[in-house]
Amino acid sequence: MLLIEAIAPEGAAASETLLLPFESRCKSRLRTRLASGEEVGLFLERGRVMRGGDRLLGKDGRVIEVVAAAEPLMEAQSSDPLQLARAAYHLGNRHVAVQVFPGGLRFGRDHVLGEMVRGLGLPVAEIEAPFEPEAGAYGAHGGHGHSADGEGEFAKTRPRIHDHFQPK
Repeated sequence: MLLIEAIAPEGAAASETLLLPFESRCKSRLRTRLASGEEVGLFLERGRVMRGGDRLLGKDGRVIEVVAAAEPLMEAQSSDPLQLARAAYHLGNRHVAVQVFPGGLRFGRDHVLGEMVRGLGLPVAEIEAPFEPEAGAYGAHGGHGHSADGEGEFAKTRPRIHDHFQPK
């Protein structure tokens, strides 16, 4: 089994491909197969989301290109940016991964979410396509920036009340 533990250097030419849906591209530990059928084990930095076009470095020196697999999605399109913003807000409020593109949104196929977006006045189509949702406000890893103790990146840099209002 080929082990992959690193990202390939910028501009490295790939000799293999790894086709994965979004859910699998969010995993830092994964046993899967290359397009050629060869078994691979991924052991990447935790919290990293692989994107279509990313290149990984195998322990044997081979470079593997990540390809975003087509998957069942829903797509809403509109020429009205306000309608799209409202739909993106309501999807995000439900912690749904959303891909934003000019004139539209994509999200995982779910009939309840599709009806919600239709209720906001947008037509929704069921499609099969690669899914590349937004990474999130706290960085490319796709997480919320919180650690188990509540001291995420924002918490480490924000001013605290007791820093400014010390009793005299």
